[in-house]
Amino acid sequence: MANPFVRARYLLAAHNHKQLPPEGGTEVAFAGRSNAGKSSALNALCQQNAMARVSKTPGRTQQLVYFDITPPSEEPVPGNYLVDLPGYGYAKVPQDLQAHWQAFIHQYFQTRESLKGLVVVMDIRHPLREYDRQMLGYAVNRGLPAHALLTKADKLGRGQQTQTLHAVKRDLFSAFGDTVSVQTFSGESKQGVEEARAVVAGWLGL
Repeated sequence: MANPFVRARYLLAAHNHKQLPPEGGTEVAFAGRSNAGKSSALNALCQQNAMARVSKTPGRTQQLVYFDITPPSEEPVPGNYLVDLPGYGYAKVPQDLQAHWQAFIHQYFQTRESLKGLVVVMDIRHPLREYDRQMLGYAVNRGLPAHALLTKADKLGRGQQTQTLHAVKRDLFSAFGDTVSVQTFSGESKQGVEEARAVVAGWLGL
């Protein structure tokens, strides 16, 4: 299918709830622990090399970063967005900043009506850490669909990929029922990119 995200562009970075775009549009959030490959996944989905920064220093995303994917129109229309959540939980940041983010993200998941789904990016070699489960729990408790990307799949052989995928599926079903889907993914080899793109586009109604 044609890529609905290819024109994605940076819109804004929000440090608190008042800085978020007006309600009325649709958005999908992306979460992931530091160094899980979230920026690379976003870039791969949008077929852009540097839309989301890929940093040598993990955890540099310090706001909710909005990327606008709204098709060009002469009329003002509600926006469609991809939202890059801060990769904290284990990043080296002060405790007061971690507390701020925990409160902000909790409020975001509780109250953001435009939010239509959550993608949780996790390294296939280290899946379902505490932060991943916390973020999935936010989505499930809100009744939102969630999709887990097991990134860096190119680092494992096919057999190991399949084994890990099945293990994660069993764990997710045990914890959350059938509300969370999961796939293998690699921004490097582009494995699973079209599958993930279709999931996100479907949530956004594109």
